[in-house]
Amino acid sequence: MTRIGLISDTHNYLDESIPEHFKNCDEIWHGGDFGTVDIANQLKAMKPLKGVYGNIDGNDIRSIYPEQLVFMCEEVKVMMRHIGGYPPKYNPETKKELLIHQPQLFISGHSHILKVMYDDKINCLHINPGAAGKQGWHKVRTLIRFTIDGKEMKDCEVIEL
Repeated sequence: MTRIGLISDTHNYLDESIPEHFKNCDEIWHGGDFGTVDIANQLKAMKPLKGVYGNIDGNDIRSIYPEQLVFMCEEVKVMMRHIGGYPPKYNPETKKELLIHQPQLFISGHSHILKVMYDDKINCLHINPGAAGKQGWHKVRTLIRFTIDGKEMKDCEVIEL
C-alpha cells in the first residue's frame, strides 16, 4: 500500500500546513508549476518526491523534472504531465501520449481546477489536485491524498488549505 500526497501549482508558495497533511504519506507527487527549486527541495525533505515541470518553471526545475513522467506505483501505471486537459478534452499531445502509454491513472495540473474523474473510453482515472499556491484566479487552495493498493486506487481525500 502506497499513500500519495498530490499537489500542484504551488507557484513558489508552500503552505505551512502541508507537512502535517502529508505526514502519513509515503510519497509526494507534484503536478508542475513548482515556482522554484526551493519548493521542490522543501517537499523532497518531507518525503520522496516525483514531479513534472510546469509552464512557469525555469531551468532550475526543468533541469531536474521532466515534462512527462510515466511510472508504475504498485500495479498501477501512472502518467503525469502539467498541461493535459481532462476527459474527454485532453490537449492533442496528451491524448496521443495517453493512447501510447495506456495508464490507469493520469495526473495533471495547470488549470487550478480540482478534478477527480474517470474516463471510460480509455479506462483511466484523471486527477488534478487544483492549486496549492496563492498565484492565480482560484479562490480555494487544494491538494489531494489517496492510496494505491495493488491495482486499486482508493481513499481519495480533498484537502482545502
